[in-house]
Amino acid sequence: MHGIKPIALCAAKNTELLEKQAREFMPEAVCIYDENRYSDMRQRLSDIDIKVLCGMDGLCEVSSLKTDAVVNSVVGMVGLRPTLAALDAGNKVALANKETLVTGGELVMKKAKEKNLPILPIDSEHSAIFQSLMASGGSGIERILLTASGGPFFGYSYEKLKTVTKAQALKHPNWNMGQKITTDSATLMNKGLELIEAVWLFGVTPEKVEVNVHRQSILHSAVEFEDGSVIGQMGVPDMRIPIQFALTYPERLPSPAKRLSLFDVGTMTFEKADEETFLCLKYAKKMIARGGTACTVLNSANEAAVGLFLEDKIPFYRIGELVADACENVREHKEVTLGNILDSENTAREYVIAHA
Repeated sequence: MHGIKPIALCAAKNTELLEKQAREFMPEAVCIYDENRYSDMRQRLSDIDIKVLCGMDGLCEVSSLKTDAVVNSVVGMVGLRPTLAALDAGNKVALANKETLVTGGELVMKKAKEKNLPILPIDSEHSAIFQSLMASGGSGIERILLTASGGPFFGYSYEKLKTVTKAQALKHPNWNMGQKITTDSATLMNKGLELIEAVWLFGVTPEKVEVNVHRQSILHSAVEFEDGSVIGQMGVPDMRIPIQFALTYPERLPSPAKRLSLFDVGTMTFEKADEETFLCLKYAKKMIARGGTACTVLNSANEAAVGLFLEDKIPFYRIGELVADACENVREHKEVTLGNILDSENTAREYVIAHA
């Protein structure tokens, strides 16, 4: 993309794809997060001069390499420590890993401010908000209008959720994503996490973030300003657009994405989310208001429950129930430190597994 060259590449466990990318781009280093695949990765790249790292230490090391930007797109709160490492090293962060701010928003935004470094959002919704704020003219935020597709089960009753299948949950109506985030979209937890992320990224209170179910995924989000003006960002649902903007900001460069035709769209609709059926969104709002490490309890309970669901150990509807149960029963720490975050993570995970 316009001369952009990675100095390091990472993968969770796909050694074959990481090898292919390494040979194509020839970075200084690669990191395979799954330590059990480290030997395989080293063997695959033994004939070329690329440093091979693994595990959390490896992620933090590559995040600390001097570069124009660190793109954090890992899944889950695994991304927190590499984000802090990148900022400590003086690197700006292009963030697609919302759990980083959900669990450690206070630490991350404080560190970014200390280092005078930007956190550039890659999520389509937060990129839209970020772009809308570029046109603020200094006016304060009245509301953030955070859009949601509603997932595959929009309009379902709680009883009907008890009948859905894993295949249905993993079939998103508009986006092609990984299993975890697609499941989060189906439970509306993804929107809850994005609400929390918006609070930290844009320095607003939770009450100023309004979730709008927008089934067409054309308006990616908008901002209402103090003068009543509403400015939003629209486009086809294609992640190449926000990814490219985060990497080229403040410039806009040509993109291969399909152009938006409002004639083809025809109609755009907006509806309220059903928080009584989709408990994850309801509890995301409760936990961001509670403060401390409450959002870590929420996120970690969800990660554990989604993992059980994807392993076919619990039905879909139990994800929301287990998250709600953990939020009501796992005590959070009031002081936000890395140690307290990790403690809340472990406690919430253990609680969900024990009560599944």
